[in-house]
Amino acid sequence: MNHLINVIKNTVAHNHSLPFSVYSSIKEQKLLNVPVVKPVFIAVLDGNKKLSQGSEITCNAGDFIFLSANPAINMRNIPKENEYFALLIDFDYQDFAGLEIQSTNQKHFCVGKITQTLEKCLQQFIEWSCWAPQELWSLRRKEILQILYYLGYTEILSMAVNPNITQRLHAILTKLIVKQSSQEITMEYICQQLAMSESTLRRKLKSEGTTIQDIKDQVKLGLGLHLLQTTLDPIGMIAQKSGYYSQSKFTERFKRRFGLTPSELRKTRMAG
Repeated sequence: MNHLINVIKNTVAHNHSLPFSVYSSIKEQKLLNVPVVKPVFIAVLDGNKKLSQGSEITCNAGDFIFLSANPAINMRNIPKENEYFALLIDFDYQDFAGLEIQSTNQKHFCVGKITQTLEKCLQQFIEWSCWAPQELWSLRRKEILQILYYLGYTEILSMAVNPNITQRLHAILTKLIVKQSSQEITMEYICQQLAMSESTLRRKLKSEGTTIQDIKDQVKLGLGLHLLQTTLDPIGMIAQKSGYYSQSKFTERFKRRFGLTPSELRKTRMAG
């Protein structure tokens, strides 16, 4: 796995916009209520990862886990010798379109080994991402799905269910917040984007066990977590990028959700 890790580190060092993320730490990270909004592939390349929501799932170096959307899952990222290092690839629901593969056994996660074939596929995906335009990213993500399927992990196709209202609203709000759009996030705008009335939207969200405010908070804090894990931007800047004009409010909400402060999480990525 060392060669793949080096390829990833070199790529990340020279590129800003990439179709994958890297989470790494030199100290253990214990995170509560981490939102998973879209199907995600996580390749653990160094250290160990433990996930729990009822039962515990363990991924050692050389394992991968494919997760379906989940509003809150607990995670522990545990360095071994040098560091914890994981590659994350988020999949859009349209990435599953046209695969012509059926799976009736619906599951919420799939764990497997990173074989030589899969490792080579991931390496090519990383190297290709340096020059390929964003419009082609979905094609290579589909390749990864096909490789996983033909390696026997057919259950991943059951994770491609159509996004519910919560996930659709999450995507709309994420786009606005990430782009720091001047478009005001009003109820009228949200209903227009979802093509439904306010009463219908509230009723559907209630049936899914959430509210508009809950989703807004999840989007902002999820983005803050991602930026803390993938950048070294000052925490005040991350708070602002996440839609918080007060760093203290960002810190308070972050700790309430994830169980630690942004500063405490930042310290796990840096030598003392």
